[in-house]
Amino acid sequence: MLNNSRNGVPEKSPGAAGNKSANGLIVWFTGLSGAGKSTLAEAVFSRLDARGRAVEILDGDIVRAHLCKGLGFSREDRMENIRRIAFVGNLLAQHGVIVLVPVIAPYRSIRAEVRKSSKAYMEVFVNAPLEICEQRDPKGLYRRARAGEISNFTGIDDPYEIPESPDMECQTHVEGIEACVERIVEAIVERIGAAVGLGTPAAEPIAGGAFKAPVL
Repeated sequence: MLNNSRNGVPEKSPGAAGNKSANGLIVWFTGLSGAGKSTLAEAVFSRLDARGRAVEILDGDIVRAHLCKGLGFSREDRMENIRRIAFVGNLLAQHGVIVLVPVIAPYRSIRAEVRKSSKAYMEVFVNAPLEICEQRDPKGLYRRARAGEISNFTGIDDPYEIPESPDMECQTHVEGIEACVERIVEAIVERIGAAVGLGTPAAEPIAGGAFKAPVL
């Protein structure tokens, strides 16, 4: 279990997940590889950064290369990877940073653990069908998984447990990126805007609709 009572990170009080906070916020984008998590996170980052908000993206590939080097893709290693990301996210959020985490987090139990550990947490289920994600597949990871070249690949030979009660669901293949970004930013404003002076964003172009390589 995550323990954030050390290093000055307070334990979350019961029922605090939905409360407004004068501190930061963890926004966790969960969904299959290729669903659009990183694309949404980058677009939301641009909106918030343009308004002078402290905002960071905890990119799964970068975290694995540094903080989680040596971890594999077994269930246990993936859960440990998520715990470490959540710990860093909580440290940043405690200091007023809006932390965007486009990481699959495939298991309900670890997502519940992260929510419980976080003082301010918002879960965004980026919901795109497996066949759509396979069509996008810019690095050919699904093709390699289907060929048996990659094991423990979410959606192929490792399960993705669909969130039962996410704070928000975005269907990128139906709504489009811009509409999803608008809803996410509005939800962030609703969650912490009144407390920290984050106003409703004006309409502005976002980074193009091309999808990034998925983050495992």
